[in-house]
Amino acid sequence: MDSRISVTSPLVILHGDEMAQVAFEQILKRFVSARLDIQLEEIDLSAEHRLLTNGQAVIDAIDALQRYGVGVKNAGMTVNRQQLEELLRKHPEVDSGNLHPLATKSPNGAIRKGISGNITREDIQFRNLKISRPDWIGRDIEVDTMELGGIKDSFNQLSLATGVVKLIFVGSSGDPVELHRREISKGDPWLLATNDMDDVKAWAHRFFQRAIDEKRDIYLGLKDTVIPGYDGAMRAVIEDIYHSDYRQKIDDLGLNYYYELIDAQAARIVSNPPERALWGVPDNTTGRKLFKLVNQLRKFGIPSRGAHVSISRMSAGGGDQYGSFNMPAQEDGILKVIVDGDEKHARRVREGDPILLMSNDREAIKDWVAQVFRDASRKDKEVYFGLKREYMEYDEVFSDVITEVRRELAQEHTPPPSFMIMRPSSQLKKMITDPPRNALYPSQNLDGDIFSDISAALGGSLATASSIIESKDGTMLFEAPHGTAHDLYLKYLESDGRDAHFNPSALIFALANALETLGEREGNEPLTEYAVNLKSALTETVDSGIVTADLKGKTMDPGSEQVVDMAGFLDAVERALQ
Repeated sequence: MDSRISVTSPLVILHGDEMAQVAFEQILKRFVSARLDIQLEEIDLSAEHRLLTNGQAVIDAIDALQRYGVGVKNAGMTVNRQQLEELLRKHPEVDSGNLHPLATKSPNGAIRKGISGNITREDIQFRNLKISRPDWIGRDIEVDTMELGGIKDSFNQLSLATGVVKLIFVGSSGDPVELHRREISKGDPWLLATNDMDDVKAWAHRFFQRAIDEKRDIYLGLKDTVIPGYDGAMRAVIEDIYHSDYRQKIDDLGLNYYYELIDAQAARIVSNPPERALWGVPDNTTGRKLFKLVNQLRKFGIPSRGAHVSISRMSAGGGDQYGSFNMPAQEDGILKVIVDGDEKHARRVREGDPILLMSNDREAIKDWVAQVFRDASRKDKEVYFGLKREYMEYDEVFSDVITEVRRELAQEHTPPPSFMIMRPSSQLKKMITDPPRNALYPSQNLDGDIFSDISAALGGSLATASSIIESKDGTMLFEAPHGTAHDLYLKYLESDGRDAHFNPSALIFALANALETLGEREGNEPLTEYAVNLKSALTETVDSGIVTADLKGKTMDPGSEQVVDMAGFLDAVERALQ
């Protein structure tokens, strides 16, 4: 007789890459297949399969989530240029000249946009974790960013009518060429930003020379995987200058150079700061936020976190940089933004200058703000919005929508939670240096990526946070906020699978959340109880002192910790579940 719990509703499983996938397969085997009679709708979202299907795997994932309503997503790898070239050499049958963007870009934004979902990330409530705060007071770290260009010097406004935005380029031929078009609705914000590549090159020379003069290790952070035609174009130029003009000098001084995606780099530097460093963040809107945060940390340090920190990230609609059109200019010329036949803005660009056109959906923003207020009201949280309203008409729509949602809630006799609107830099500083409240910090896409990774890292590990993507129609996607753990995967391969050090906590928690949601929706009490018990087994395992290497020394009683590998941790969770 089958003793497994019978589940009527299918569960969507989105597979990923590297060490996270090794862990995911073990989790599904132990906690799903062995215990539940359930239909799994499994889709391979690995980087290799996305390439081989020319992005169709991403479309299939969106379709499955829309049909079945609840899913679990594993971490997937976004390939850089070198990794893409390696995959193409491995699969010569792939037509590299006709690749869909979904074949090579991160699938996350497309999935969130496809299901119109927004992200909420929260700390998993491990009672036994006592995080040792890094010593930041007086830390010798400087942040260097570009003064001009980018979003700071963008042209942005709210659409006065429903219509079409066209980005037109006029080059040496004199003939207008349409680079991009998108539909917008009345009230939608849109923005055109460019950077002068000569300014980027000049900044790069100053940046590397400063590091040499001050004898600092060098950190460079951009988001080239998501914004390849903008951040990626800048990275290529900056690193060419590094290799041609400065690498040998830096090596001779015994200094180090590190490049990393800005969200992962920010998490690493804030939670494990180097002794002496120069942190280069060319994007000036991000750079100024991190500059102010670092100055605050050097002065006051990082306090103990005595409260639950949640971040809601505006993803639906594919807004801001994540849904942008971006590319380097192919030649010198003039860019024009045309809205329903009327020229709204024009500016000169030169060959190689990165171009960014982004917009957002007002209705998606409204859905997100309403979701933020609902979540805060349910869990009694204060809300701290971060908006750049003083020079960003683009951000005014958020302020207007907040007022509109508050009014609608009042008409429904639903009091909105306590909230405050501040600059994004102040929002980030408050989240890190003044977090005693049970608070929710709503952020747009790129800020949300950076802020949530910092918060999760300060919570002990990226594996000690949960991530929930929720759409207006009730589609729910649960995931771990960490990546694929590339370094751990290399060690796993080198040891023929014997060296498996990975913290599967966030993946277990995501699975349990998905199962609990299925149980509630189909009124399946045994399933709901099992999901709750699985979460309890996870937290009890850590509370008993059984931890993976990333949490070593971070419990209330480090002397009694039992540090285990991934298999040992999963064994312990299974025992606690009995």
